[in-house]
Amino acid sequence: MADDILFTPLRFRSLEVKNRVLRSNISGRFDNEDGSLTQTRINWETKFAAGGVGAILSSYVPVAMEGRIIANYATIHRDDFIPLWQRLGEAVHAHGAKYILQLSHSGRQMDLPGIHNQARPTPSATSQPETLHGFLTRAMGVGEIGQLVKAFARGAWRAREAGLDGVELHAANGYLFTQFLSSAINDRTDLYGGSLRNRARFLLEVIAAIREAVGRDYHLQVKLSAVDHNDVLPWEGKGNTLANTVQVARWCEAAGADALHISTGSLFPHPLNPPGDLPLEVLAVTYDAMISSGIHGFRNFLFFRYPALRPLFRWLWFRLKRGRENEGISLQDARTIRQAVTIPVISTGGYQSASVVRGALERGDIDGVAIARSLVANNDLARQWQAGHDLPERPCTYCNKCLLNAPKNPMGCYEESRFDSHEQMLEQLMSIYRTRGELAVPTAEEAAP
Repeated sequence: MADDILFTPLRFRSLEVKNRVLRSNISGRFDNEDGSLTQTRINWETKFAAGGVGAILSSYVPVAMEGRIIANYATIHRDDFIPLWQRLGEAVHAHGAKYILQLSHSGRQMDLPGIHNQARPTPSATSQPETLHGFLTRAMGVGEIGQLVKAFARGAWRAREAGLDGVELHAANGYLFTQFLSSAINDRTDLYGGSLRNRARFLLEVIAAIREAVGRDYHLQVKLSAVDHNDVLPWEGKGNTLANTVQVARWCEAAGADALHISTGSLFPHPLNPPGDLPLEVLAVTYDAMISSGIHGFRNFLFFRYPALRPLFRWLWFRLKRGRENEGISLQDARTIRQAVTIPVISTGGYQSASVVRGALERGDIDGVAIARSLVANNDLARQWQAGHDLPERPCTYCNKCLLNAPKNPMGCYEESRFDSHEQMLEQLMSIYRTRGELAVPTAEEAAP
């Protein structure tokens, strides 16, 4: 396999990854309410490192508690969390993989509010409600934006102090940076709205602040949606085009980004991200957790709950996907961006065939792939490819039951056809909850009321 491009090093300006396969951003409610990470998260990330990926891109990690999309997600908003992230990095490094922390803020896309971010409306680029779920928002003031720029820079500094290998800014899929970037969402009339350059100002200021905080030699990459495809509801504007994102990509490179991670869509989930099915019978069981999160939550729940209404929702949801394959769904967009920049470009979007990825790499379309759900199905996908298999023995079915179970249940594969039994599926889901440490007795100070 020495000449297989899949397993040649991926070299960034100041970081080298052992192969071209990265675990993309995916996680579950593994952590503590205060944002501190747990042994369960370490177990989760280590599964993929042991499975042979070159690097792990962490799940969404907020730089502020009010920026969580859901409670029980680890954050990077406190200095005393640095040793916890250091322990996670050491666990991943023990298997020869790198760990890149994704710095994030939800803005209006806050799926399940917790005690720290229940106040409505939520900070965003706009005061208009999010259209699909109806999350309520308020346009951030200029001073508030400045404070958040500093919070991102401090988050990157903490990641570096923890010995992690780099950071990624989540400027895709509907989160706060997207809300500023998108012409369909950002309706501001100040320096952060209007022209594309103004809409990109917040992102570029964060890149500059991170470079000032950690220097030029610490790895920094940016995740971008190549195309917004914001018209999930037909009456909504389409948002940013590929040409818009090509320009943003060039600005990111000039500002100091070392790589780009290319996705699609102005919200998450989106008909094109993650690619595959949307089993509404599963949503009928789990979406009730989101009813109170937005003003359209109950309306959506009715579509999922009653079989007679499901065909209408499926038509609305899947009309954008007609004629598109699941695997490599954003590859052409990533190729266009790769031709416009000189830094490496990573593509995400349903990859699980070695031949598809190998072909894209050999043609120079992209420099690496980031995989989430196909690795949830087969944590050792990279090792199976290295052994000569094109597809795993039991490939991901793109059912997206893993995604739709996430609001209520453990993250993992829920497609029973991939397992010998229901019990085997449950064993896989529960495997990350095994702990070996001893419970500590709180000190008198810790226990004081």
